[in-house]
Amino acid sequence: MNFDIAYGEFGVRPPVTKPIPEFLIEVGEEGIRKLIDEHYEAIKTSDIAHLFPIDPQDLEKAKKHAADFFIQICGGPDYFNQSRGAPQMVGRHARFRIDAKARETWLTLYIPLLEKLKEDGVTETSLQSFWNYLNVFSLWMVNTQ
Repeated sequence: MNFDIAYGEFGVRPPVTKPIPEFLIEVGEEGIRKLIDEHYEAIKTSDIAHLFPIDPQDLEKAKKHAADFFIQICGGPDYFNQSRGAPQMVGRHARFRIDAKARETWLTLYIPLLEKLKEDGVTETSLQSFWNYLNVFSLWMVNTQ
C-alpha cells in the first residue's frame, strides 16, 4: 500500500474519486464508526486537537457526523444527508484554520489505523481506495496558508 501524502497548490481542488464500495462491504458500518472513533481519539493528543471539540458530548456528535459522512461517501445509506443535509464539507470546515501541516497530521493519524485494518483482513485494494479518497479530498479542506 502507498500511504504517501499528496501535496497540492493552495486553493486548487483536484478531482476526487470516492472509495470503492468494497471498502464499506469489507469494513462494515460499525467498522467505519470504530475507525472514526479511533481517529478522533488519536487527534485528542495531537497538535491539531484545537481544531476539534473539547466537550465530550460535542466530540461524540462530531464523531457521529464524520462516521455518517464516510459511510455515505463509501456507498452506504445517506445518514449524513438525513441528519445534516448535503455535505458541503468545504463550507462546514471554513470556520477552522486548516493549513497544510494540520492536514498532514490528520492524514498521518489514519495510517496506523488503516494498517490495522489490513491486519484484520481488509484488502489492500479497498484500503488504498479509501486512502486515495482521504488524501485528495483533504486537500479541499486546506483553507489557510
